[in-house]
Amino acid sequence: MSTRIKLHRRRRTKIIATLGPASSTIEVLARLFQGGADVFRLNFSHGTHEDHAARILLIRELEDRFERPIGILADVQGPKLRVGVFSGGRVHLRNGQAFRLDLNPTPGNATRVNLPHPEIIEAASIGTTLLLDDGKLRLRVLRKRGDGLETEVVVGGPLSDRKGVNVPDVVLPIPALTPKDHADLAFALDHGVNFIGLSFVQRPEDVAEAKAIVAGRAWIMTKMEKPQALDNLDEILRLSDAVMVARGDLGVELPPEEVPLAQKRIVRAARALGKPVVVATQMLESMISAPAPTRAEASDVATAVFDGADAVMLSAETAAGQYPYEAVNIMDRIVARVEQDPGWRAMIEASRAEPERATADAIAAAARQVCHTIGARTIVAFTASGSTALRVARERPEAPVIGLTPSLDTARRLAVVWGVHAVVAAEAHSMSEAVVKATRAAQTEGFASQGDEIVVAAGVPFGQSGSTNALRVATIK
Repeated sequence: MSTRIKLHRRRRTKIIATLGPASSTIEVLARLFQGGADVFRLNFSHGTHEDHAARILLIRELEDRFERPIGILADVQGPKLRVGVFSGGRVHLRNGQAFRLDLNPTPGNATRVNLPHPEIIEAASIGTTLLLDDGKLRLRVLRKRGDGLETEVVVGGPLSDRKGVNVPDVVLPIPALTPKDHADLAFALDHGVNFIGLSFVQRPEDVAEAKAIVAGRAWIMTKMEKPQALDNLDEILRLSDAVMVARGDLGVELPPEEVPLAQKRIVRAARALGKPVVVATQMLESMISAPAPTRAEASDVATAVFDGADAVMLSAETAAGQYPYEAVNIMDRIVARVEQDPGWRAMIEASRAEPERATADAIAAAARQVCHTIGARTIVAFTASGSTALRVARERPEAPVIGLTPSLDTARRLAVVWGVHAVVAAEAHSMSEAVVKATRAAQTEGFASQGDEIVVAAGVPFGQSGSTNALRVATIK
């Protein structure tokens, strides 16, 4: 008899924790995992390949220790647009003054600075808005020259070397993957990561390009952080394997009052398609330096849970903050408490999308209904690629879902999916064998006991991806 700890969460919504200087030892990682982290994020905007390789090694060591699949998200930087440098390192722009952005690499001053991105100059037009330093400064284009833009400072303030530039009004003719991203992508895939976070997507073609490179070796998690992506939301979602509401950059380019509505729209659309959706950025921001969150932050996490997001994410809170474990622990507690509330279940039921006209979706919807009617303890979904587990999770059943898969890669990917407890097991070859394996897993993992009923969803013939067509009720003997 196995003596390993039956580690499963008391909640359906998953937690992603970003790793960094504050969380780079096996001791801290173990605490974060036990505290509630289901997926670990590596931010390729920071750190070297050696740093990330060391963290991946620690995560896999942790996985072996707890005998539980752990997902790894490699978040690539994407095209970062920045101004050049100033002769004094810093200037102060006044409201109403003229300011030039040009291709001249000479250090700037209070009247001009280098903008080493000819594509911005080419795409801009009179009236285009430019946002600098995460939106703190706002410029409006008055005239366009071949080598620069003459602008008026609408909102001024201090501006220093290499601050970021955002152009919310324009689709820029730049790829979502830079040469650095291609190198990071190759490294991440060689090291077996499970998700690729695709930054600054503007068009469906950006996702298609990344998918062609990844070639099924990981799930593409598209980050929604550009207003232009919202214009192509449905097509981008259909091409993506998962999606992240990246509210930091989205909040720079969208007015603040639009961000909550965009979040709800993205979550709703992703849920309708059965694509895992993550809500991220500034969820418990104050915990970077404080041991407890604000009440507003707790409410923010709760809102994402009420909306039915698959996962919520911590960024600097666990990467560089003073209280990484406390941040994961309180997020776990908030999520678990919300999911115990009758109002949460009522909202999840009310927001469930109709199943698509397909056998697999009909079986998944029936699994949820049968489970509810008979009070089954769990739904066991046999899933080679993850498709069956995703379809069952889309129904947001009351009982937990065991995703039984012969693939460790699939099990790791399911770590981000709502309500799914992934288990690696040898493939079944018949429905009767599947029932035996399902009842054994339900008992071994601590989800059911003798006399309990479970629901089994599978595809016949076994081993054929995307063939969910069979449903069985079984009793634990």
